[in-house]
Amino acid sequence: MTDSQPDTDTTTPENLANLSEEEWRKRLTPAEYRVLRQAGTEAPFTGEYTDTKTVGVYRCRACNAELFRSETKFDSHCGWPSFFSPLAGDRVIEREDNSLGMKRVEVLCANCKSHLGHVFAGEGYGTPTDLRYCINSISLRLEPAE
Repeated sequence: MTDSQPDTDTTTPENLANLSEEEWRKRLTPAEYRVLRQAGTEAPFTGEYTDTKTVGVYRCRACNAELFRSETKFDSHCGWPSFFSPLAGDRVIEREDNSLGMKRVEVLCANCKSHLGHVFAGEGYGTPTDLRYCINSISLRLEPAE
């Protein structure tokens, strides 16, 4: 969302499934739109949540759906926030992504279908799932615990 627009309710997700791309462009900054709606990637080590240790819930920046909890965030040193599990399996959609000449798994918000990042398996991180949800900071909004 842009600074010139009113804040949306951060406690409940908005139903945005039927928004047109023109409506998305009005709701999001150009950088947010590029990542969330066009499956772009922010530059590594530049996102606001890459090294954040704040306790709270990470929500989809586009629709406010709860996606990840800080308890599942870990230091992967890859340049983007990393989580070993989403809040619940139904909060994200995982789909095959064969762009850039490689096989990856894209992660999208299940509520609004916005691009979040990718998930990688079997990299050897000492996490309970051996998964790394590599998520763009610009796709998220952190709601600190009270």
